[in-house]
Amino acid sequence: MAAGFKTAEPLEYHRSFLKENCRPDGRELSEFRTTTLNIGSISTADGSALVKVGNTTVICGIKAELTNPTVEAPGKGYIVPNVDLPPLCSSRFRPGPPSEQAQAASQFIADVIESSEVIQTEDLCIERGKLCWVLYCDLMCLDYDGNLLDTCIIALLAALKNTKLPEVTISTETPEVNLEKRRGLHIHKHPVSASFCVFDDSILIVDPTAEEESLSTAQLTVVTDEEDRLCTIHKPGGTSLSGEKLQECISRATARQREIQKLIDKVIRSVKTAQ
Repeated sequence: MAAGFKTAEPLEYHRSFLKENCRPDGRELSEFRTTTLNIGSISTADGSALVKVGNTTVICGIKAELTNPTVEAPGKGYIVPNVDLPPLCSSRFRPGPPSEQAQAASQFIADVIESSEVIQTEDLCIERGKLCWVLYCDLMCLDYDGNLLDTCIIALLAALKNTKLPEVTISTETPEVNLEKRRGLHIHKHPVSASFCVFDDSILIVDPTAEEESLSTAQLTVVTDEEDRLCTIHKPGGTSLSGEKLQECISRATARQREIQKLIDKVIRSVKTAQ
């Protein structure tokens, strides 16, 4: 009976749970799905992380390459994020050029990198005007079940914290790269995002599944760092939110930032101990 109701009237099915302040998967409205993290899983990358939030799974690999700084910013390196949503992660994505959602996610992550100053790009410069690092951050979704942005941000942050760059010396014309000697990146800030969906213009739920996203009237992502600084609020259209509801989202986001930073630090410590 329930399965038939769910298929025929998905919105009514969800409303019947929301009335009881819970959700079809048994979570409370402000509860995130179980989040697991694995770092350093791609041996060929300079840094990597695999993150699962519920079923949504994203792997991030970071590849560092030497290049020339841009003329506008001779003393800075740069970071290039790219989100890939291949058909294997969900039937909603088709083969071919990046979907609109993948492009929007890549842009969102680029904005977060910039607004949060997770890394100071000056740190990626080796010789002003001549040589710098560019970090290619490839984020691939392996399983899509909603809340892509939060999962990507955790994967990116954990992978950056796992990244070690080889030592570069410039004595002659050609730079020498010492792959044996590597050092970690200086992570300047720890941005973490919390995503919400709005049901019926008024009910807020956190960490939506793909189905919850498709039934909602608005979506919102709030990014904060460890100093409770608001880095970005991303709200692509939909119904408007009251100031009070927005404040609720921000305070849930700051709590989430602490949970995730603790999780990342714990996993990094356990990897160091295992080595």
